[in-house]
Amino acid sequence: MPFLYAPIAMPIRPRAVPGGPRAGRIPHMTMTPAEADKLLADNFAPWVLDLALNVESLGDDHAVLRLPWSQRLAREGGALSGQALMAAADTATVIAVSAARGVYGPMTTVQQSTDFQRAVTGSDVLIKAVVTKLGRRMAFTDITMTDSSTGELAARASTVYALLG
Repeated sequence: MPFLYAPIAMPIRPRAVPGGPRAGRIPHMTMTPAEADKLLADNFAPWVLDLALNVESLGDDHAVLRLPWSQRLAREGGALSGQALMAAADTATVIAVSAARGVYGPMTTVQQSTDFQRAVTGSDVLIKAVVTKLGRRMAFTDITMTDSSTGELAARASTVYALLG
C-alpha cells in the first residue's frame, strides 16, 4: 500500500520587515538618541562604557553611533584597534535592534564577522548598524564603520543576534 498523507493547513505569517506591521515591536514608539544613550549606560559592561560611544541618530531600522578617538584604544603604530571597532559594531547592533523593535529587550550575539579595510588614526569613527531582518527570535544587521574626518570606509561587519525576551 502506498504511503498517503494529507497536508496540514498551516497559517502563513507575513515576514517581519523593519518598519513593517509585524516588525516584532510594540506599536511604534520612536526611541530618541537620549533614550538610546541611557540604554547604553544602564545595560552595558563598564569596559564597553569606557569606549565612550554616543548615539548620533536613530531610525526605524538603524542606529549611528560615534566612537571617539582615544590614544587608549590605539595599537602600536597609532591605528585604532580592531577589538574596539568590533565592540563598537556589536554595541551598535543592540541599539539598532532596540530601535527597530521599539523597545530594549534581552538579546545576545550569535555571530559577528568583521572585515577591516583601512586603518583609522587620530579620528572618530561613525558606526552605522542597519537591521536587515528582524524576526521574533533572531535579528540580522549590516554595519559600516567610517572614518569621520575622511568619510572612508574603515571596516564592515555583519551580526546575527538571538532575541531572548
